Amino acid sequence: MSRLLPMLFLFSAFAFSAVAQDATQRSFDNEQQREVYQQLIKELRCPKCQNQNIADSNAPLAEDMRDKSYEMLKAGKSKQEIIEFMVDRYGNFVHYKPPFTAATAVLWFGPVVILIIGIGVAVLLTRKKKEQTALTPEERAQLEQLRKNDND
Repeated sequence: MSRLLPMLFLFSAFAFSAVAQDATQRSFDNEQQREVYQQLIKELRCPKCQNQNIADSNAPLAEDMRDKSYEMLKAGKSKQEIIEFMVDRYGNFVHYKPPFTAATAVLWFGPVVILIIGIGVAVLLTRKKKEQTALTPEERAQLEQLRKNDND
């Protein structure tokens, strides 16, 4: 185990430096193009990896997405056009800022609806329990009678 941690650290450092070198190895027409590329690869999510952007991912698919983003940027496509291409190809999951649509409304409102339902169920259960513990007048009279008999 003690040997595994340094090896894991070295591997992650190597992987990070390989991706960081990606932008420095590519040639851009100007600094603005480089900045747009950096924003794109940090804003696009790798479909194969779990919640990792394509800048940080070593997956072959992320590498292909970086290459395609670079090619499209060099061809004069705007950032939005590249994002739309990636969304059309891989779905809304690929963008960290998905648009608000009927399909994504569940993601936005689902947790709130579940929370409201949970609170409603909890309130109903506590009211039902209170009703079950409340004694009728006849039961109270019987209870008083039993207490008197116990004290005698």
